[in-house]
Amino acid sequence: MIPATSQMKEELEGWIASMIEKILREKFTDFVMEHEKKAKEISLIERLIRVEEELRSMREFEEKRFEALLTEMNTRFEALQKEMNTRFEALQKEMNTRFEALQKEMNTRFEAMNARFEALQKEMNTRFEAMNARFEALQKEMNTRFEAFQREMHSRFEAMNVRFEALEKRFNFLQWFVAGAFTLLTILISVLKIFG
Repeated sequence: MIPATSQMKEELEGWIASMIEKILREKFTDFVMEHEKKAKEISLIERLIRVEEELRSMREFEEKRFEALLTEMNTRFEALQKEMNTRFEALQKEMNTRFEALQKEMNTRFEAMNARFEALQKEMNTRFEAMNARFEALQKEMNTRFEAFQREMHSRFEAMNVRFEALEKRFNFLQWFVAGAFTLLTILISVLKIFG
């Protein structure tokens, strides 16, 4: 019976071993699958955590970068503002000096023009005074000549009046003479016709 038992024992052991192996395999596959799900969940969670950490670190990095860029832009803008202010001030000073120089030049030109105008005014006043004197002398001369001419014309008209009066007297005399002669001739012809 021992051999049968040993064979049975061996068979039993084989069967137990196969059952254990089967159970172990099922349990182990269940355990592995369950742990793989947990591992996947854990790895997903770890990945999510890592992604969140990466996002946080990227956000922090971007914020730092934005702050650095903002400070750099502010400093550049301030430098540009200062440079523009200095340029504008220099340009304004230059324009002020140029304007003052131009103003002085214009003032000297206007003063020179005023002096020239005053000299021209004085010269024209003296010329007008000389012309007035010449016109007054010419007026006096013309007046005396006109008065002399008027006297001469008056005397000529009087002489012509005298001559016309003399001529008129002569015409009157001739008229009376011719009338008297015709009358006398008419009387003489009438007397000759009557007596003759």
